[in-house]
Amino acid sequence: MNRRYRLTNSSDFQRVRRTGTSHAHPLAILIVSPGDVPETRFGFTAGRSVGNAVQRNRAKRLLREAIRHYQADIRAGWDVVLIARAPLLAAGWLDIQSGIGQLLRKSGLIDG
Repeated sequence: MNRRYRLTNSSDFQRVRRTGTSHAHPLAILIVSPGDVPETRFGFTAGRSVGNAVQRNRAKRLLREAIRHYQADIRAGWDVVLIARAPLLAAGWLDIQSGIGQLLRKSGLIDG
């Protein structure tokens, strides 16, 4: 994912978590907040409950790839934070894609 579509500052993550609306799925949590730039930006996190550093990095890579699949359909102007949950690592790829799609539809970021 291109760097201009990523949330990089911790202050941006905190703002989205504080002001955003969250939607939960067994594999991930999606928090969405109106952004201050014209394109939609994404941030990915995984807490220690997901596993060690290798497992957390893998979980974030899986989330980034799942979002990349839907990126052309996502509405512009939002800041999105995706938080990985522990079952993500054991899930199959199709389950991950459909779970992220459900979260995006539930939040209104894509039509569905």
